[in-house]
Amino acid sequence: MAPALNIVGAGHVGRVLGRLFAQRGVFEVQDVLTRSRDSAQQAAGFIGAGHAVDGIGAMRPAPVWMLAVGDDQIAPVCVALAQAGLLANAVVFHCSGAKSSAELDAAAQAGAATASVHPIRSFADPQAVAAAFDGTFCGIEGAPAALALLGPAFEAIGARLVPIDAAAKTVYHAASVFASNYLVTVLDAALRAYQAAGIAPEVARRLAAPLATETLSNVLRLGPEAALSGPVARGDMATVARQQAAVSGWDAPTGELYAALAEATVELARRKRAGHA
Repeated sequence: MAPALNIVGAGHVGRVLGRLFAQRGVFEVQDVLTRSRDSAQQAAGFIGAGHAVDGIGAMRPAPVWMLAVGDDQIAPVCVALAQAGLLANAVVFHCSGAKSSAELDAAAQAGAATASVHPIRSFADPQAVAAAFDGTFCGIEGAPAALALLGPAFEAIGARLVPIDAAAKTVYHAASVFASNYLVTVLDAALRAYQAAGIAPEVARRLAAPLATETLSNVLRLGPEAALSGPVARGDMATVARQQAAVSGWDAPTGELYAALAEATVELARRKRAGHA
């Protein structure tokens, strides 16, 4: 019989993982707690299993606990569960990309084995993610006893596990921000600069598309040093200086972004030259 799993905080991530664990018989979803009983019932409905409860006092003991709450709520919720005497000898994990398993110290002090497992993808569309979760990379770290259970459990729902250093968890999460959020910011600067040159927005997107997609493909296929081209890579710093002055004159914050990126690119170009030496 599959071990019982209690879920606290069943937003998009909690719902998707709960459904996959239940569908594939990895865990038996037992109690589901969210901010309201209505949302807990909706979550249980999406998962297809579990009993909606309206407070920690209504939760039953379970050998496995998933805390899929917001980052700032992980520690307080864990403390409340530990104080309620629910976590002794359990495996307790959270799904944050930014916080390590150290956020679950109250559970560890209560005798639980703790870990964090962070699926590296967007959960904006839970239905779609649940249908296509196989192959999803998950950053995982924590106590050996917790990983011994959670590693096979996540592999059973199609996850590809990547061990990470708990002490570097914040830098690990920043990597995802660079690869996703800040990539959007840089492309936004490019599109606005095209428009400042008199190019219509829809044409600007078509101009940027081959540059952006081919460059991303080259980075992922060849590595950043080999993919780097342009004036900094050529050592044409006079052109860089003219561009920075022009961009700053057009939009000062974007000029600051250009300067910061140019400085970082100089270091990347140095690595590129060193690799060819």
